[in-house]
Amino acid sequence: MSGPQRITLAMTGASGAQYGLRLLDCLVREDREVHFLISKAAQLVMSTETDVILPAKPQAMQAFLTEYTGASAGQIKVYGKEDWMSPVASGSGAPSAMVVVPCSTGTLSAIACGACNNLIERAADVTLKERRQLILVPREAPFSTIHLENMLKLSQMGAVILPAAPGFYHQPQTIDDLIDFVVARVLNLLDIPQDMLPRWGEYHLGSDD
Repeated sequence: MSGPQRITLAMTGASGAQYGLRLLDCLVREDREVHFLISKAAQLVMSTETDVILPAKPQAMQAFLTEYTGASAGQIKVYGKEDWMSPVASGSGAPSAMVVVPCSTGTLSAIACGACNNLIERAADVTLKERRQLILVPREAPFSTIHLENMLKLSQMGAVILPAAPGFYHQPQTIDDLIDFVVARVLNLLDIPQDMLPRWGEYHLGSDD
C-alpha cells in the first residue's frame, strides 16, 4: 500500500467543504486511518454549502462520519479543538501527513506564525517541526499581499500550497468533476491511488511530428 497509512485531515472556515468531505471519503475507501479536526466556522460553512449537519460533540461526530463514509470502526478519529492529549498534538504520535482542506486565510496565517491556539494549528505546527508532509488547500479570491506572503513563508518551511483552483483540461461535466480534480491532486501528492483524474500524459498517444 503506497502513501501514508495515517493522515490528519483538518477542515477550516473557507468555502469548499465539499473538498474536505470528498477527500475524507477517498481516504476511507483507500483504507487509511483518518484523524479528523474541524473548526466551528467550517461546520457553519458545511451546513451552508452541503446537506451535511455534523453533531457538535467529537464522539457523536465520529459516529456520524463513520456511518456517513462507511468507515470501519475506529478508522476515523475525531478530536475537539482543545484536545491537547490527542496524538496529533505531539510529534511522537502524529500521523506522517496532514491536509487542511479547505484552509481559511486565518488558519494559513496562524500556521505561518506558529500560533497554536487550537488543535488544528498545533497539529500543523507539529507537522512542520517534524518535517512531515503538510498540504494546505486555500480557497480565497483575490489573494492579498498578506495571504501571498504567508503562503511563501509556509512553502519555504516545506508545506505544499495547493489552491482550490480546478483545471478544465479533463473537460468536467459536473460540479463533482471539479471537486474531484482538486481532491485527486491532493491524493497524488500523498501518493495514494485515485481513479478520478488521469495523470497528465497518461492517455497520450503521441504525435506524427
